[in-house]
Amino acid sequence: MKQNDKTPGPIGVFDSGYGGLTILKDMCRLMPDYDFLYLGDNARAPYGTRSFEIVYEFTLQAVEYLFNQGCHLVILACNTASAKALRTIQQNDLARIDETRRVLGVIRPTVEEIGKISLNGNVGIFGTPGTVQSHSYELEIAKLYPDFNTYVQSCPMWVPLVENREAENPGADYFVKQEVERLFSQCPDIDTVILGCTHYPLLLQKIRQYVPSTARIVTQGEIVAESLKDYLRRHPEMDIKCSRNGSRQYLTTENASRFSEMASFFMCQSAMATQIQL
Repeated sequence: MKQNDKTPGPIGVFDSGYGGLTILKDMCRLMPDYDFLYLGDNARAPYGTRSFEIVYEFTLQAVEYLFNQGCHLVILACNTASAKALRTIQQNDLARIDETRRVLGVIRPTVEEIGKISLNGNVGIFGTPGTVQSHSYELEIAKLYPDFNTYVQSCPMWVPLVENREAENPGADYFVKQEVERLFSQCPDIDTVILGCTHYPLLLQKIRQYVPSTARIVTQGEIVAESLKDYLRRHPEMDIKCSRNGSRQYLTTENASRFSEMASFFMCQSAMATQIQL
């Protein structure tokens, strides 16, 4: 990698699998002129149950790969990677790799938004076991809104439901209803619910059936896309390093044809992937 290389490149988007495509979809809608390079580490997914050390190691490998593909900016469109790896990469690795490059996550912009939404300060979060274990949402919320009360619920079955294309089938109702009831048993007065995993918007229709109508459900795609657009507006030195040809490229560490099928499903348009090895 050439240090301080100013040649414009695509915005890198990384996820452990397919879920980050829900973030990418909104980014493409809001920023259609920008080039995006998506990398899904499907061969080693899911990250949600893995240790901090392994998630950090895998995420760093992916970030360095995207940097080597010409990305100056990488978005961790994965709550688990954002929770377990982002801070270490920002604080320890970027100075070694290239101090002009940037890595951003999805948790901080999501938390910033809930302050504008919640009326009573009771916030619920659905997440993978890894995100819940990290306590990242509670810590970020406590920093920005110390008077808020945060309630979290781990949903280990929700990602497999989505990735096995079961999200709209009746069998998914049992697992969705169960976790919703567990969350609201902690506090019936939750008025804002964060879907703290990028897969969960695919279950939104079912989640809405069981979440009380008094609670607003927050999905991350539009929030993160708006945050990225604002970031580039505030950092023109990074904006000029982002190429604009309206291209979308997809990389996966697993079977390319399988990924292409799922990416087309998530993106609602044809998506052809290339298999790579980290």
